[in-house]
Formats: sequence, C-alpha cells, structure tokens
Amino acid sequence: MTDLRLTELPLELVDAAVALWRQAGLTRPWNDPHQDCLRALTGEESTVLVTQDAAGELVGTVMVGQDGHRGWIYYLAVDERLQGQGLGKQLLAGAEDWLRRRGVPKLMLMVRQENAAVQDFYRALGYTDQDTVVLGRWLDRELD
Repeated sequence: MTDLRLTELPLELVDAAVALWRQAGLTRPWNDPHQDCLRALTGEESTVLVTQDAAGELVGTVMVGQDGHRGWIYYLAVDERLQGQGLGKQLLAGAEDWLRRRGVPKLMLMVRQENAAVQDFYRALGYTDQDTVVLGRWLDRELD
C-alpha cells in the first residue's frame, strides 16, 4: 500500500467512523462511540486521524490522545476489505508521529483479553505487555 494521507476526522464523517468501528467490533453497548468521537475531536489533547480512499470513503481511523506523559490510542480500525495491506500499521505510525510532535515519551493501548489476533498485530510492531493492571470505575451510575 502507498503512503497514506492522514487528516483529522471531519465532523460530517463521524457517522462513517462509528460504522467502521462497529464493523471492526470495537464498540460496546455501554460506550457511546459518537460521544467518544466528539470528545476526542473537541479536546485539546486528542483527535481522530483518518484516511479515505480515492472516492472519499472512510477506510481507516485511529483515535489518539495524551496526558502529558503517556499517549493512548483507541479505535484503530481498517475497513475489512483492505485489511492485511499495511493500512493499520500506517495509521498507527501516524498516531505515534502525532504524539512525538507533542513530546510524549510513551504510547499505551488496551486490547480486550479475548482479542488474540489484535494483540499479535501490536506485538509484531514492537508493543509489549506491560506490568500493569487496568482498573476502572463508572463515574456516571446510569451507565453502570
């Protein structure tokens, strides 16, 4: 695959991004992906990077953000028709570059325990298991 042109997700393509995330199995009923997307796009320390095909169709996304020390990526998704062509690697590289330009020294990501194929994808790119336990708590009881 040729080098990608990554841009920030235009607001008019949020629905297309969410559809791609659903296709990739990245959404969960307790998370509103539209809200996740809008938070990333309106936050000062986050964004959603995308690439489109020649027809303008959204074919890849990666959400990226940072807290000053660690960068995080979410919603790395590639249209299933284009998987295996290096698009995911290039999206990830774009997110890494976004973080480097902001001086962020470390990138973290979370993969669901049962998603072995995606864990293997990241490990093949040099990502390693961390000696960390991720804990969580709902702040909005209605979502619990």
